[in-house]
Amino acid sequence: MKTSYKYLLLAAAFSLAACQQESEDTKSSKETVKQEQAVDKGEVKGAEAKHTETTRVDEHSYGNLDEVELKHLDLELNVNFEARSLEGFVDITFDRLKDGVSTLVLDTRDIDIQKAQYMTDAGWVDTEFDLADKNPVLGSKLTVELDDNTTKARVYYRTQPQASGLQWLTPEQTAGKKHPFVYSQAQAIHARSFIPIQDSPAVRVTYKANLKTPKDLLAVMSAFNEPDTELDGDYHFEMPQAIPPYLIALGVGNLEFKAMSDRTGVYAEPGLLDASVAEFNDTEEMVKVTEEMFGPYRWGRYDLLILPPSFPFGGMENPRLSFITPTVIAGDKSLVNLIAHELAHSWSGNLVTNATWRDFWLNEGFTSYVENRIMEELYGKKRATMERALDVQGLRQEVEALPKGDTILNVNLDGRDPDDAFSGVPYTKGQMFLTYLENKFGREVFDEFLVEYFNSHAFQSLTTEEFKKYLNENLLEKHPGVVSMDEINVWIHEPMLPEMMPNPTSDAFTTIDSKTKAWLGGETQLSEMGSAEWTVHEWLHFINNLPEDLKLEQMKQLDQAFSLTDSTNNEIAHAWLMLAVKTNYDVVMPRLETYLVSIGRRKLIVPLYRELMNTDEGAKFAKRVYKVARPGYHPLAQGTIDEIVGK
Repeated sequence: MKTSYKYLLLAAAFSLAACQQESEDTKSSKETVKQEQAVDKGEVKGAEAKHTETTRVDEHSYGNLDEVELKHLDLELNVNFEARSLEGFVDITFDRLKDGVSTLVLDTRDIDIQKAQYMTDAGWVDTEFDLADKNPVLGSKLTVELDDNTTKARVYYRTQPQASGLQWLTPEQTAGKKHPFVYSQAQAIHARSFIPIQDSPAVRVTYKANLKTPKDLLAVMSAFNEPDTELDGDYHFEMPQAIPPYLIALGVGNLEFKAMSDRTGVYAEPGLLDASVAEFNDTEEMVKVTEEMFGPYRWGRYDLLILPPSFPFGGMENPRLSFITPTVIAGDKSLVNLIAHELAHSWSGNLVTNATWRDFWLNEGFTSYVENRIMEELYGKKRATMERALDVQGLRQEVEALPKGDTILNVNLDGRDPDDAFSGVPYTKGQMFLTYLENKFGREVFDEFLVEYFNSHAFQSLTTEEFKKYLNENLLEKHPGVVSMDEINVWIHEPMLPEMMPNPTSDAFTTIDSKTKAWLGGETQLSEMGSAEWTVHEWLHFINNLPEDLKLEQMKQLDQAFSLTDSTNNEIAHAWLMLAVKTNYDVVMPRLETYLVSIGRRKLIVPLYRELMNTDEGAKFAKRVYKVARPGYHPLAQGTIDEIVGK
């Protein structure tokens, strides 16, 4: 995810979306290259191309998953900025899983269905379809009538301007202010708002697409993007690996490309391109160290798309092309763990995927674990430990505010929109579960388990129960007496945080706590804190752990000493603004207004709106600012903040 959603509620936390590969270390690099080339050609073989045999029910999809298995999509779409609509058709190729299947049942939301057809030996034939009334969570069930033999259907459609998975931006809402922009955000169940499809992560499809756009704009997708594509308004894409619908993504705007290595590069508006490349030019090294730890990168290229500031998440792990917020362009690479997180999804989440949104922790817990391993390998153990410690601090605060049921890894969504149940729990509690296993079994043994897990489940979706079975057979039973299944069940199925959870600590944070205590006690001055050498992680720990009952004079001293109100680091600014609102330090209000209007990343703005609504004066400010800021926010951010502030 969306990154990541780790980034929404953890206001105190800093961190926060093929051929069979063999795991033997003796496999030659030449053979690995041959395998990766086969992946790029779409030669998907072996177990990765198949679903596991377990029958699944996805409460968030109307699709008749037990009767048909979607295999491939062909999209032909016109990007109409004036109508704020994608217009065209999708061809859906599927296999029949049962005899006598007479319908194809798809998910839609706010889509105008114009016509349906199915393929026969004689060509396309018009067919009946039924579009049901809209359910507020699931959207509208689309039932397409089939004949006895067809394995291909076509649906002509047009998206509506309010599609929850698309954001249409005017030129004024972009960085360059000259051209419109549109991008998609399909996770969790928003693909159905711009493609009629069985919108379940248990579904895996390859796809081809043809997008027609204004000739002065560039289109990119979560597929193979040719770095030197001609700007002609007619763009063709192919994704040869089978991915779940939530990873189908597109972006269209005034984009330019700059390479960072032979297989990595950045797409961005011209004014952001150079700064983005400078910030993220360690991406190739991230890919290399992850390959060394967890096996080959199986997706060909890995590029980044820097989105306008309205993007509601830190990042989204769309395969081959991660979508990234510009709020992490800090000028010092202090926030690049977000890139590590989205890259890590290339192994955990995109390659091995949760089968339902109840199993979301299988995506994000594994990815948060791999992210931190990348950071440790590339930037050192000290930084990785600080990032883990910040995440756990945030998690401990968050679980106290969450409904108890939402602190369970294998959460019961009980008919809710999965967006409403997202929290830091699947990210950080999931990460700490894997850290616990690493500590118990040792890194060498656990890494061997992870590599084989990724290899044996590549391009598959699985449930928590399937994971538990694999874990028991391939780790617990092979190393008896180390961890029991009872302990595993406590981690996965019990609420809150288990007593056995690791509690990462940083010596740097301990030092800061000691100096902070001395300052609060009047024993030292702020000039003696030693802050000149602090990293962003140390700044975040310092601010997030200051008491919320600071006196205004103390807030003024902090601001004068460290210029916190003027911080250009969006994470530090967020932490300081939160503290200022809590302590009624109204000096920050002009900066807070600019902050809320200029960015749409939910992790950074939602907690601020929520805190402002705790006082009459704050609520008045929040309502006034939101009225200005709301048109520039993504529909997902609007939906969240509407409930807090009101429209």
